[in-house]
Amino acid sequence: MSKLKLVFGVVAIAFVTLTAVSCKDAKTESSTNSETSTEEDHSKMNHDNSDGHHDGEKKEMAMSGNGNSQTVLDDYFSLKDALVADDNLKAKELGAALAKSLGSLDISANYSDSQKADLKDIIEDAVEHAEHISESDIAHQREHFKVLSKDVIDMVAITGTEMKLYEQFCPMYDGGTAWLSTKEEVRNPYYGSKMLKCGKVQREIN
Repeated sequence: MSKLKLVFGVVAIAFVTLTAVSCKDAKTESSTNSETSTEEDHSKMNHDNSDGHHDGEKKEMAMSGNGNSQTVLDDYFSLKDALVADDNLKAKELGAALAKSLGSLDISANYSDSQKADLKDIIEDAVEHAEHISESDIAHQREHFKVLSKDVIDMVAITGTEMKLYEQFCPMYDGGTAWLSTKEEVRNPYYGSKMLKCGKVQREIN
């Protein structure tokens, strides 16, 4: 009888030991699975965050791309055409538009430090004159357009242009004054209908 108890005792101990080992293995496996799952979650989160970071960079690049010198030139030529047509109200609207596009011009890339400094000064001056044009009568608009044209010519000397431009010159207006045009044919923004064809092509750009 005592032998039987002994056998039962040994079996019971063996059972308890096996059960404990089994639970420990299960716990370890569960812990391993949990760690793996956590790592996967962190990996997924990092990937998601990485995507968000890249999206932010793309948006920033897209925003920077909007502020280019061609937009400034387009607004400048529209303003020039309004002055050629003696249209004071239209010139006011376009002066405001040009001030905005000048203020948005991206000078962060592809320029040396000295060019960036020059562009900053050019833009600040040009914005001031464009704003004055948005508030003035046509005689004063033309006075500000003279200085504005010089600023835009200086800007193009740094930024370059993808299109052929014509620097034109009127010897009659304020001791001689230049402006830019996309066409070789002279249409004078300083005199408009009074002396529409007064001037000459001084040089071609690009």
